[in-house]
Amino acid sequence: MKADFRANRTRAKIHGTAERPRLSVNISNMNVTAQIIDDDKGNTLAYATTVGSKQKGSKTELAAYVGTEIAKKAKKAKVSKVVFDRGARLYAGRMKALADAARKEGLEF
Repeated sequence: MKADFRANRTRAKIHGTAERPRLSVNISNMNVTAQIIDDDKGNTLAYATTVGSKQKGSKTELAAYVGTEIAKKAKKAKVSKVVFDRGARLYAGRMKALADAARKEGLEF
């Protein structure tokens, strides 16, 4: 219940545009998913996940892998700047690993 309030509070302040789309991150117990969304059009521009991948390692390493992949796919979609949407999760641990990996690949937020 508390997480829902936090997610709503976070998303109320964040809106992705064509110039600066939203990087939405979801981290579950098993998988990590990230997508870049243009909220004005309602389109997903890039998507990366660990679902079905053969990637091995700790959850933090998997989050870093997804961060790297989403940044590479963002470059292909000609996106360099995004708004970071962490959802209901605090910016620490796996979330920070994903963000740092995406920044290292050239994504700005």
